[in-house]
Amino acid sequence: MTGPDAPAALRATGLGFRYRARGAWALRDCDFTVPRGRITALVGRNGVGKSTLLHLAGGLLRPGAGAIRVLDTEPGTPAARTRVALVTQDKPLYPRFTVEETLRLGARLNPTWDRAAAERVVTEGAIALTDRLGELSPGRRTRVALALALGKRPELLLLDEPMADLDPVVRGRIMATLMTEAAEHGTSIVLSSHVLPELEQTCDWVLVLRDGRAALCEDADALRESHVQVTGRADQEADLADHTVVRRGVSGRQLTALLRRRGPLRGDWHVTRPRLEEVLMAHLADEEPHAPGTAPGTAPGTAPGTGPGSGPGSASAEVAA
Repeated sequence: MTGPDAPAALRATGLGFRYRARGAWALRDCDFTVPRGRITALVGRNGVGKSTLLHLAGGLLRPGAGAIRVLDTEPGTPAARTRVALVTQDKPLYPRFTVEETLRLGARLNPTWDRAAAERVVTEGAIALTDRLGELSPGRRTRVALALALGKRPELLLLDEPMADLDPVVRGRIMATLMTEAAEHGTSIVLSSHVLPELEQTCDWVLVLRDGRAALCEDADALRESHVQVTGRADQEADLADHTVVRRGVSGRQLTALLRRRGPLRGDWHVTRPRLEEVLMAHLADEEPHAPGTAPGTAPGTAPGTGPGSGPGSASAEVAA
């Protein structure tokens, strides 16, 4: 069930946030609903507001306009803090603490603490409880941060590029841990990442930010199935008028286009089904989706070059244990 009345893990209405020092909007007029029980890929180019959005959802920032809700509660309130966990890019931890001391602190701060779950995440990374955090590699510190987050048994887990410092093998293992968590406990996960091929294997919902707004927010399989790659003669481009052309290219007399179909195709086209990665890359490219005959990058009723600028996508943060 989706829509305004569906149970939501994350919901934004007219959400906006501006960094005063730079005078730029990181998010503006942002509307979306992420349903519960999904592993959501939060995707966008640098500076579009991904980190800002997660910091707002985690209660580390407050909206400058509109509203954001997590699990139908206000971020940062006691009701939200007990149900939501956030792991930020910098993953600040006390370097002099041992792993054991860190997990003990997590137990004191969280009434729903699951020590066995936290220790399992740590030991799967061959980390000893006696190790000091300041002596661990970045990848192992990431595991400890995730152990803190998963140990509190959150209903919503927010992850801001948590695995950027991990090699592919370790990333795969941690993603498997997250998928198990979601399957066994119904945990909703919102994961910001630039590694698009991995997202296709793990995420079943997609939230795409562009220019500080939600450009796409929908089921990952439905998004992929609604797009097709077509190749045909360039002189029959008018046959695509009923569809949204996300990306197009012409070579000689041949036209290749990625479409969001709005019904049956007219004309003689070779049709293939794109991967989710290809769909996302097309929507993130510089050229805006447009109908044939309209200027790329121009939304209806909008002059080219207007609209809010994007601000920095990060802020000082903490692991919300």
